[in-house]
Amino acid sequence: MAEIVHKTIGVLLDETVSLYPEKEAVIYSETGLRYSYKEFQHACNKVAKGFMSLGIKKGDHIAVWASNKPEWLVAQYASAKIGAVLVTVNTSYQSKELEYLLRQSDSTTLLLMDAFKGVSYLDMLMELCPELKQSAPGELQSHKLPRLKNVVYMGEQRLPGMFIWNDLLEKSAQISDIELIERQSSTKYDEVINMQYTSGTTGFPKGVMLTHSNIINNAINVAECQRITHQDRICIPVPFFHCFGCVMGTLAAVATGATMVPLIMFDPLQVLKAIEKEKCTALYGVPTMFIAELNHPDFSEFNLSSLRTGIMAGSPCPTEIMKKVVHDMGAKEITIAYGQTESSPVITQTRPFDSIEKRVSTVGSALENVEVKIVDPTSGEEVSNGIQGELCTRGYHVMKGYYNMEDQTREAIDSEGWLHTGDLATKDDEGYIVITGRLKDMIIRGGENIYPREIEEFLYSHPKVFDVQIVGVPDERFGEQVAAFIKVKPGEVLTSKEVKEYCVGKISKYKIPHYVEIVEDYPMTASGKIQKFKLREQAVKTLVNQ
Repeated sequence: MAEIVHKTIGVLLDETVSLYPEKEAVIYSETGLRYSYKEFQHACNKVAKGFMSLGIKKGDHIAVWASNKPEWLVAQYASAKIGAVLVTVNTSYQSKELEYLLRQSDSTTLLLMDAFKGVSYLDMLMELCPELKQSAPGELQSHKLPRLKNVVYMGEQRLPGMFIWNDLLEKSAQISDIELIERQSSTKYDEVINMQYTSGTTGFPKGVMLTHSNIINNAINVAECQRITHQDRICIPVPFFHCFGCVMGTLAAVATGATMVPLIMFDPLQVLKAIEKEKCTALYGVPTMFIAELNHPDFSEFNLSSLRTGIMAGSPCPTEIMKKVVHDMGAKEITIAYGQTESSPVITQTRPFDSIEKRVSTVGSALENVEVKIVDPTSGEEVSNGIQGELCTRGYHVMKGYYNMEDQTREAIDSEGWLHTGDLATKDDEGYIVITGRLKDMIIRGGENIYPREIEEFLYSHPKVFDVQIVGVPDERFGEQVAAFIKVKPGEVLTSKEVKEYCVGKISKYKIPHYVEIVEDYPMTASGKIQKFKLREQAVKTLVNQ
């Protein structure tokens, strides 16, 4: 069994640069930007010194709110080199979600781009922090976000109260190379370096604290399952703000010396172009991404013969799609991965030698140095192979905890170090895992995890809503869609359109209910508990199959 690596991300990058200085590290095929590993290290060191010039200390939290731009990628390694914690922000976030994250994470610095999919990030930030208009850059004093001091805009336009990206590069001259080396040397492998927010059943997102050791070892294991080496070129259209992008993607590349080929935003045509032009050997995506690529009208015109492997994760893969990825795309060694943010993220993965059947009917077996057991959800006792129970995991990959949420951390990780995933599963005699359901009612829509309670809490704020229940219903394109069953306050009238319009601009687009049903009551148990599975059945009959 391979040894667990005890090093920091800064050291990992420097070691890879010493092995492959002139090899291509990063290629943005759409823009023509290319970095060798030596050039990438130089860019990261420069921004790291720029961060230090802003007064960012070891352990400070830097939030990044942008698509897969080069600045995001550089910030990931620059922040690691100075021991600052990178807080990843979902690109779909709206104002309330952003405010909660920045406040709960105690972020002192925010890096952001201008807009995403027609939604202005700058407008949202100005609404949250009107004090920016009267602030000097680096001296923000916000009523709503008292810890936030620095705002760095990933653009060239001068905006009130904000630095621009180029300021970081210019200010880097204020910090010596020796100061950066000393700061990097002070970082430890078991310190938190990455924080990602995942929603909880309480409706309040939790900051998952991941250490250098957590994510480096997971990246190495994930790469090994694909047989990734320095000769591979990984196409990364999945978002960096997910572990899929910034651990399984960029960090796995740096850990092996492979070349990263990121896309700024997912577009099936651009993915196909990038694979052909850059001769990518690995491709990442959730099933909906692979479906979009396979179904693109120009698919057959592209030469994808360089493809060998990759990862499909986020939701179950339909058998026919897996067959097409293997046969039509040529990714014969494509793997399936399963996990969650709290496990850095991968717990189990298929291997290149696994049959197509294993790759669609299971989520593979445990990674090296990762323990998995299936327990009875009531008694906590381990069950026999083939019996359904809750999947628990233990090892180097288990998070340090939820930021400033000790009670929730204790609920998730027991006294023996086992992380309770909340997923129902079975294990066969060979150690392959089948995910059979969820203890919680989480919805997975196109690879995005959606927690019903969060949407329910939000919709309770509508003045006409008396009660609301959210369930997931099957969907051919996205795997699942959100359905809302709403009881209206006496004397009020509420339409589906009103509900959806109320959500726009306040919660992420993917969380907005696709179906809205106004009901008089809910199916209940004898003890008065709402039976969500019956609501789900009802939704399939009355909404999906209309």
